[in-house]
Amino acid sequence: MGIYDNVIADGETILRFIPQREPMVMVEKLHKAEGGQTIGSLQINESNIFCKDGFLQEPGLIENIAQTAAVGVGFEYRNENKDVPTGYIGAVQRLNIHSLPKIGKTIFTEINVEHKVFNTTLINGKITCDNKLIAECSMKIFLDEKEN
Repeated sequence: MGIYDNVIADGETILRFIPQREPMVMVEKLHKAEGGQTIGSLQINESNIFCKDGFLQEPGLIENIAQTAAVGVGFEYRNENKDVPTGYIGAVQRLNIHSLPKIGKTIFTEINVEHKVFNTTLINGKITCDNKLIAECSMKIFLDEKEN
């Protein structure tokens, strides 16, 4: 059984870890969330607000990376019985989009935390589809943490 076969959370459970709601939810399944690494997936469907001309567009890929990072943080906070913080994208760097995924395909997104300083986290994200790298970037994310 591979990492992508393992599902920690999906469906309504994912919504416990992120503030987004439909139609903005861009992570369907959580496969891994430990050691600074999060892996999530999303099947691209026609009703996705970021789809156009049969493909998930660039903003959807960026939002998918950000939300996959958020799911990992939310999962960690919930396991510590803390309120899930809201995160904000502070910067996107070294964005490379190699191709756009077609409707019907499933994308897998891997997030690796590089640094955490106070409420700022620097992550590297990459998205694959059919085992091919289709997008990658670094992101600076700010967390709005409330007292728990």
